Amino acid sequence: MTRTVIESQTKTAIIGFDQPFCVIGERINPTGRKILNEELERGDFSRVEADALAQVAAGATVLDINSGAVFSNKMAEDPRYADNNFVEPTLMTQLIECVQAVTDAPLCIDSSVPGALENGLKAAKGRPLLNSVTGEEERLELVLPLVKKYNVPVVAISNDDTGISEDPDVRFAVAKKIVQRAADFGIPAHDIVVDPLVMPIGAMGTAGLQVFTLVRRLREELGVNTTCGASNISFGLPNRHGINNAFLPMAMGAGMTSAIMNPVALPVGPKAIAEKRAAVEAAGIILPEDIDDETFVTLFGMGSTKPRPGKEMEAIRAANFLTNNDESGGEWIKFNKAPAEAGASGGRGGRAGSRRRRG
Repeated sequence: MTRTVIESQTKTAIIGFDQPFCVIGERINPTGRKILNEELERGDFSRVEADALAQVAAGATVLDINSGAVFSNKMAEDPRYADNNFVEPTLMTQLIECVQAVTDAPLCIDSSVPGALENGLKAAKGRPLLNSVTGEEERLELVLPLVKKYNVPVVAISNDDTGISEDPDVRFAVAKKIVQRAADFGIPAHDIVVDPLVMPIGAMGTAGLQVFTLVRRLREELGVNTTCGASNISFGLPNRHGINNAFLPMAMGAGMTSAIMNPVALPVGPKAIAEKRAAVEAAGIILPEDIDDETFVTLFGMGSTKPRPGKEMEAIRAANFLTNNDESGGEWIKFNKAPAEAGASGGRGGRAGSRRRRG
């Protein structure tokens, strides 16, 4: 049975066909996060610490650490900051040291810069997952020696020098090539976690079917574990959580064993609360003067003012139970037993308990 082992100094996460689905938290990534970028440029890592803790509390078993920041202000002062090869290696070390100071979750080191990957491997305690290698010849020659040198597992992304193919057979062939090339370096298939590449369903109607077919082939023909950027499937569409909630259990049923995703339902902010209060007042609804924000957002189904497990985590935990990867449903019962407390794991917020079947 294929098992990919990822370790911190004190904890082990296993990706495998007979294991609960492995959630790799994606939040520690400055790409597209303007505020986080600005904070990192100032040397402020408080949001990174908070994101690490919130993701673990929500159920992430591995944390992805991405160092792809753009330091615009420093770039204007020093042209070296325009080069990711200069920025990312140092930042990767800082991010990993910061995260390891607040949690012992195993890590996934995520960068396109070889120097950042190696710095991450040096800083990470235990056996991290390396993200990533592609089928491009230059990338294979840069990354696979690092994988062998540090004896770590690696994410293999199914694109090569020709780009990302819409043909699932081509993406399978790229994955097979990477597995074979890794074997030449003495890297076993169980240390390869293939990302078959999820296309947006809004742009390609067969995107879901393609992924399910690819995952089955990767499991049956190559014997490898799989992962994906889960939210890609719903890109550009309304009610993305609804699509993600259906996609993840279906992918798990096809054999997918992990995903890089956001496990946290983000808090409802002051602006949204103020707008809703104004709408409630305009509708003539009278509320107690002392009603607090948390009670208010719960009453009107807005979510929570605190980070909590997202709905995708509910779908994953249910699928774990249904695939017999949650023995006796213990984790499912724990997850639904009580509302989540601030900073606590296991609860899902919102309604507590579950319906009891009538005999």
